[in-house]
Amino acid sequence: MASAVINHWDPENKKFWDETGKSVAKRNLWLSIPALTLAFAVWMVWSVVVVNLPNVGFKFSTNQLFWLASLPALCGATLRIFYSFAVPIFGGRRWTAISTASLLIPAVGIGFAVQNTETPYEIFVALALLCGFGGGNFASSMSNISFFYPKSQKGTALGLNAGLGNLGVSIVQFVVPLVITAGVFGSLGGEPQSVVKAGQTTSMWLQNAGFIWVPFVAVSAIAAWFGMNDLAEAKASFSDQAIIFTRKHNWLMCWLYLGTFGSFIGYSAGFPLLIKSQFPGVNALQYAWLGPLVGALVRPIGGWLSDKLGGARVTFWNFIAMAFGVLAVLNFLPKPGSEGNFYGFLIAFMILFATSGIGNGSTFRMIPIIFLTERQRAAEKDSAAQEAAVRDANKEAAAVLGFSSAIGAYGGFFIPKSYGSSIAVTGGPEAALYGFIFFYVTCMLITWWYYSRKGAEMPC
Repeated sequence: MASAVINHWDPENKKFWDETGKSVAKRNLWLSIPALTLAFAVWMVWSVVVVNLPNVGFKFSTNQLFWLASLPALCGATLRIFYSFAVPIFGGRRWTAISTASLLIPAVGIGFAVQNTETPYEIFVALALLCGFGGGNFASSMSNISFFYPKSQKGTALGLNAGLGNLGVSIVQFVVPLVITAGVFGSLGGEPQSVVKAGQTTSMWLQNAGFIWVPFVAVSAIAAWFGMNDLAEAKASFSDQAIIFTRKHNWLMCWLYLGTFGSFIGYSAGFPLLIKSQFPGVNALQYAWLGPLVGALVRPIGGWLSDKLGGARVTFWNFIAMAFGVLAVLNFLPKPGSEGNFYGFLIAFMILFATSGIGNGSTFRMIPIIFLTERQRAAEKDSAAQEAAVRDANKEAAAVLGFSSAIGAYGGFFIPKSYGSSIAVTGGPEAALYGFIFFYVTCMLITWWYYSRKGAEMPC
C-alpha cells in the first residue's frame, strides 16, 4: 500500500497545513480514537470480570482477585516501554492496525475461559497479562498522533485522542454489567451460568465480557489498515530515539505523568473493589464507571486549557487540587463509630478523576513544547539547523510521550495494590491515601521549580 505512505509532512507550514495537512491529520485522529477506546476497554475489562467470577462459581481468594485486577496494568505499563518506540520503526498505520488486532487474543480467551469453572487460575493470570496489549497501545497511539499536528494544536489533538480513548475504561465498566445479563450472541456465545442471590437463581453470560469486543476490534483494525497513513519523515531507529534516556526532562515528565495518568488508571482499576471494601452495602458496579467517564471527558479540556494558559500553570494548580481531593476522600471514609458518607466519598472521587483527567491533558501538552524549545536552543540560528531541530524535537517528544505513558501506567498496578496492602496492614486504605498526598506534593514542587515559576528553566 504505497499510497498509504506520506513522504512529505510539514504541519508547521501554514499553507501546507490548510491545503493538505489538516484533513489528513483529522482522518488519522478519528480512526485512532476508536482503536484506542477499544484498547482501554480490553485493558480494563478485568476490573469488572473479577467482581463476577465468584458469582459464577470460581473459588478464588480475595487476594487472587486483586492480582487479576492489577496484572493487566502491570503488563500494559511494561509493554508501553516497547510500544513507545514502535511507530517510528514500523509506521503509525501498520502498528495501529496490528496492535489493535492483537486485542482479539485476550477478548476471545476470556470468553472461553469463564465458561468452565475448572479453568485453572494460571490461565486467568495469562489472560490478565494478555489484556496488557490494550495498555501498551496508548503509548504508540499518542506517539503517532503527535507527528501529525502542529505545535499550536498538539495539546487539543492529543487530549482528544487520549480523552476519548480513556472513555474505554468507563465504557467497559458500564457495558459489561449489561451484556452479561443476556445471551446477545445466541447459541454462538455459549450457555449461561447460574447465579444464586438472595435465594433467587438468575442466568449470567460472563463470557460476553470478552466476546462483546471482538467484532468492534476487528472492524477498527481493518479501518486503521486501510484508512490511516505512515509518515516517512517520522521514521527513526530505536538508537535514534534512545537519546531520550539522557534527557533530564524525560525523567521529570515521567514523574509528573505518573501523578496524573497513573492516578487516573489506578483509581479506575481500584475503584470498584475500594467501594466494595469500604461500603459493602453499595452496588460498586452501579457507580464505578462514573469516575473514568469524568476523567476521560475532561482530558481534552486539560489539553485545550494548556494551549490557552500554558501546560505548566495548569499542571501546577491541578496537583494542588488533587491533594485536596484526597483529603476529601479521607474525610468521608468509614471510621470507628461512623459508617462514613458514601455520597461524599463518591463526589470527592469524582473531583479526583476530573483533576487526573485535566492533568493528563496538561502534562502531555508540556512535553512537545519542552523538547522543541530545548532542541531549538541547542541548534545554530540558520534555517537549516532550525528545521533539523524541529524534526529531532518531534521524534524525541513522540518517544517521551510514549515512554512517560509507560511509567504513568504503573499507577494502575500500584494504586490498587496500595489499597490492598494498606487494608491488610492497618485495616483501612488511609495509609495509602496519605502516601498519594505526599506524592502529589512532590509533583507540585517539580512543576513549579522547573516549569511554572518566574525564571523557570523550561517555561511551558
